[in-house]
Amino acid sequence: MARSVDVVGDWGSLMILREAFVGTTRFDDFQKQLEMSRNLLTARLKKLVASGILERKPIAEEARRHEYVLTEMGEDLFTTIIALRQWGDRWLFRPSPPPIRMLDAVDGSELEQLKVRSARGRQLVLADLRLRRRGQP
Repeated sequence: MARSVDVVGDWGSLMILREAFVGTTRFDDFQKQLEMSRNLLTARLKKLVASGILERKPIAEEARRHEYVLTEMGEDLFTTIIALRQWGDRWLFRPSPPPIRMLDAVDGSELEQLKVRSARGRQLVLADLRLRRRGQP
């Protein structure tokens, strides 16, 4: 878990990922949406690119400007970002509703609360979890 937090655990990186998931790709657009300093945004984007979560691509062939797109590794963070968002919506906006609702783009329905399930489909709660280190029975 420490390795994961080291890569995406800071506020700036999580906010960049949030924007990337809704289609933001250009530096200026990230900066406008996040109101983040250029230096901090540059540092966070470089870290996400170096970690393999974002890829920096020229906007057009031979272009000097670039865009930042999610890699497969970055897209795989989708569930994590949704889980963080759902947790925040549940606990941090009380008693008011959250300012932005997450909806299915196809039918407009609310997202179901994410659940942790075993490989066999059983829904788990914290008391059901057991950790096993490599080499332990």
